[in-house]
Amino acid sequence: MQERSTAVIFGAGSVGRGFLGQLFNESGYEVVFVDVDEVLVEALARQGTYTLRLSGIEKAENLTISPVRAINSLRTEQVAAEVAKASLMATAVGARALADIARPIAAGLAQRWEAGQTTPLNVIICENLHDAPALLCGYMRETLPDALKPYVRERVGFVPAVIARMSPVPTPEQRAADPTLIVAEPYKVLPVDRKAFVGDIPQVVGMEPVAPFTAYVERKLYMHNAAHAMLGYLGYCRGYVYGYEVLGDPWVRPLLDQALDEAGRAVVAEHGFDPQALQEHVQDILARFANRALADPIGRLARDPLRKLAPGDRLVGAARLAERHGIRPEGLAWGIAAALAYDNPDDTHAMELQTKLAREGLGGILRYVCDIQEDEPLADLVRSRYRVLREEPQWQRRT
Repeated sequence: MQERSTAVIFGAGSVGRGFLGQLFNESGYEVVFVDVDEVLVEALARQGTYTLRLSGIEKAENLTISPVRAINSLRTEQVAAEVAKASLMATAVGARALADIARPIAAGLAQRWEAGQTTPLNVIICENLHDAPALLCGYMRETLPDALKPYVRERVGFVPAVIARMSPVPTPEQRAADPTLIVAEPYKVLPVDRKAFVGDIPQVVGMEPVAPFTAYVERKLYMHNAAHAMLGYLGYCRGYVYGYEVLGDPWVRPLLDQALDEAGRAVVAEHGFDPQALQEHVQDILARFANRALADPIGRLARDPLRKLAPGDRLVGAARLAERHGIRPEGLAWGIAAALAYDNPDDTHAMELQTKLAREGLGGILRYVCDIQEDEPLADLVRSRYRVLREEPQWQRRT
């Protein structure tokens, strides 16, 4: 019996198990997870399988993903051995962990090349960081012998991907019953950068190699992510618990629709998407956001406001793109203002933002965090909305 090709996935969380594991398994690969969660690793290794619960709006179904294996990321020699013989790899560990996984990847590549294996190896990079491919490449090169460094560009493809499948963090009860269970929506499209592959592009179910990749990155960031942020921050002001609840709010929904219209027209103008197709994409996003089975909490949608208020991120970045094409970002300004007003005591980054606001003032935060100057039209839009959110009773958080 012929041995299956293996796909090594660094990170066995919501993206790793909740999306990539399914796609690679359905494409004929044996999946090998590498993760730091010892309980999860032991369960996956013992079972050789896991349950993926696809929770759609109308129905849910359980899929058995098999065969799978798992290795603790601290066992660097075992991890390197899997990398050496892998046919495909992926990362879904979070941007801060890229440096940690670079060493075992480099060790595996060194074994691979020293054994005379010259077949290219592509790494699908599923990290929420625009320069993740360059970072991972740099970290790996630092640990390789000088003689092998030239092979990195020749034989390794660092392929960024756009992750749009939603997958909530398992509850403590779910984890206690089955630590391998993961819940996700059925959405099954994985855009990747066509030009980043080295050698033949592997055939993976759901994977769509696209070019120019930037267009799809900005469509996801300035529409999907921006809309999620709007639901999170404005929903917090209105006292909601879950994102799907906010969609029916008479104060929030018009502002969300306005922001999506602004961002959509800007993306069409910038990248040439078909307007009708983009509108259908927006309706699909909203329908998926309404999925009660996923129960996406406001706290997750809104967390880390300092990062989400950065100049090129989902809210300010979308507003800037709109301005570039002569579109006044009135709806998007509501999202920026609501992010600035986000004072969730359970979010350390929100508290950091509020501390900075108290010290620097709104103008200072707009300058230093958002790169919005006080005399700009966008600053005027944000200031007026921030004042409303802080003063008008309909925006005072209900407890």
